[in-house]
Amino acid sequence: MSRPVSPLLHDYKSSTKPRPDKSRSLQWFAIGLGIPLLGITLLLSLQDSVGTDRYQVAQELDERVAEMPSIPNEPISVIDSAHELLAAPVATIVSLPEFHPPMVLPEPEYERVKLTIARGDTLDGLFRKHKLNLGHLAEIARLPDAGKYLRMLMPGDELDIRHDEGNLISLYRELSLTSSLLISKAETGFQSEMIDRPIEIRKTLAYGRIDSSLFESGAEAGLSDKLIMNLAGIFAWDVDFVLDIRSGDNYYLIFEEIWQDGEFIADGEIVAAEFNNNGRTFQALRYIDSENNTDYFTPGGRSVRKAFVRAPVDFTRISSSFNPKRRHPILNTIRAHRGVDYAAPKGTNIMAAGDGKVIFRGVKNGYGNAIILQHGGNITTLYAHMSRFSKSARVGRRVKQGQTIGHVGSTGLATANHLHYEYRLNGVHRNPRTVSLPQAEPIKEKYRQDFLTVTQPIMDELLRYKRTQIASISYD
Repeated sequence: MSRPVSPLLHDYKSSTKPRPDKSRSLQWFAIGLGIPLLGITLLLSLQDSVGTDRYQVAQELDERVAEMPSIPNEPISVIDSAHELLAAPVATIVSLPEFHPPMVLPEPEYERVKLTIARGDTLDGLFRKHKLNLGHLAEIARLPDAGKYLRMLMPGDELDIRHDEGNLISLYRELSLTSSLLISKAETGFQSEMIDRPIEIRKTLAYGRIDSSLFESGAEAGLSDKLIMNLAGIFAWDVDFVLDIRSGDNYYLIFEEIWQDGEFIADGEIVAAEFNNNGRTFQALRYIDSENNTDYFTPGGRSVRKAFVRAPVDFTRISSSFNPKRRHPILNTIRAHRGVDYAAPKGTNIMAAGDGKVIFRGVKNGYGNAIILQHGGNITTLYAHMSRFSKSARVGRRVKQGQTIGHVGSTGLATANHLHYEYRLNGVHRNPRTVSLPQAEPIKEKYRQDFLTVTQPIMDELLRYKRTQIASISYD
């Protein structure tokens, strides 16, 4: 009798295929899980090495995983590959290293010495005196751009030197208000460079009232001696600041101040000025043309200069005026005094009264040492009793107005140091104090419109300041 085949196996013999070992499976599972964890650990260790190529690291991890034996039916990792791990946002994996600014080392402190050039000094001698390296002096003297500034030194020039036990580190010299020279030690020898020193020009206004003298008034107004002299020089052709000044005279001016690095350096030039003298008003405006020529003109464009100055010397007093019937102090006879005597200390500079040509220089009878200048318009001027002549004032040479031609003395028939000055027109003596002096050239026609455009705002500013001062005085 046949029986149906039972769905159950009735063969109880051992199977030829071994059953899986659970302990071995757990071991491979641990290995499979450990590999990606190891990869994660390696990746996290990369946070201190930001520059490592992430792709290269991932590739190496993939290759190591591929070399491991595969485990059938059992996963080796919860993450398929290192590439999947690196595909995650970087911010969740790598922390950027903390930023530390570069350390700035302090500049070494070197010994410093300032050399002030005195008469007779040489750089060689000064370097020896301060025990500085003479070989370094020879090196910097050969620098093409710097050598000439070290060979041409004048008394009063200053050199700022830094050195290391006598070995030169740097040398600094101010060449002008706006430039300086710096020589410094380089890896090979020395190098030089020109340094610009920018300046700032500020405009300032001032007012002064004269009670006794221009200088006392200027000092009370806070003006420097330089500004006071410049103010007197601008109006010297119209105002005698020794004899013409009256109590109550006043002046207004706009001038420049020079500043550098936030510090006041010096007074600059006068830009505009008004001087009121004994009921007369004089105004002057500075103008610089395209050829860089500077001069002062009235608001209408006339030059404030005259072709001649009234007094060609800085005198203390007039010791003798123009007088056709004067009694001579030495000869004791009536003898015309055809000039003006200006008393001044011996050696005081004597200036050319106007542009001209030297036609006589030497001893001339009672005049002593004298010079005669020939000017345009058939005018001649004579300067007598000089102690000595200027080297530049030789016969045949041309001189400029204001140029020094000699020095005050008492040569010839003179009782004291003074300048005897004569002014002749067509050979006839005229009183230098009262003669009508020819005007200097007005503003050139090609500059007239530019002059008016540039100076009008300045003149307006001066007048506004004047009205403010007058109102303030009236209120007081």
